[in-house]
Amino acid sequence: MDIQTTKTLGGIGALLMLISPLSGFAAGGFGSLLGLVGIILVLIAMKGLADNYNESGIFNNTLYGVILTIVGAVVFVATIVVGAVGFLSELNLDLDTLSTDPTALSNMDWEAAIDFSTLGEYIAIILAGLVVLFVFVVIAAIFYRKSLSSLSEKTGVGLFGTTGLIILIGAVLTIILVGFLLLWVALLLLTIAFFSIKTDAVPPPPPPPEPPT
Repeated sequence: MDIQTTKTLGGIGALLMLISPLSGFAAGGFGSLLGLVGIILVLIAMKGLADNYNESGIFNNTLYGVILTIVGAVVFVATIVVGAVGFLSELNLDLDTLSTDPTALSNMDWEAAIDFSTLGEYIAIILAGLVVLFVFVVIAAIFYRKSLSSLSEKTGVGLFGTTGLIILIGAVLTIILVGFLLLWVALLLLTIAFFSIKTDAVPPPPPPPEPPT
């Protein structure tokens, strides 16, 4: 894959990730699909850049970051589901009841049904899930920064390094929500950085080793 194609795929992928939250508000699951396609395109671009610059860490660290992000999200969702199902069981409700009688929740006497000591247990489960998600996101951000720092050195585009730093700061600050805005800004900078790669400055890949004589 030539560098022009690689930078274009990376720029389009980052752009799709940038607009996916906005599309999510407007078109539901369509935004998630855009984000997924964007991630795949960025991974393909990182693989191409890693091959072009003969630096495997560019792709590997990005891949590790994506895997950690996905694992953290899955663990968090599983925690929410476990907490919700457990809480409903305390109320003598189950999914079958809710599917056949959508008014079951609204018709309950919540003051009589809720035991705050029991409710606290499920709130603690959800908070534990948030902590796990936070840890995974921060560790993933460290890998993203390593990848983008390497890419900044190889391409001479300092914006990649800036993007990696903002991703790390944003990941740490997600605990106070402002971090999500920083992560969105980082995607904007990543889009610009991809399109800023100079194709004429890319060294050719190393020749294959000569067979032994």
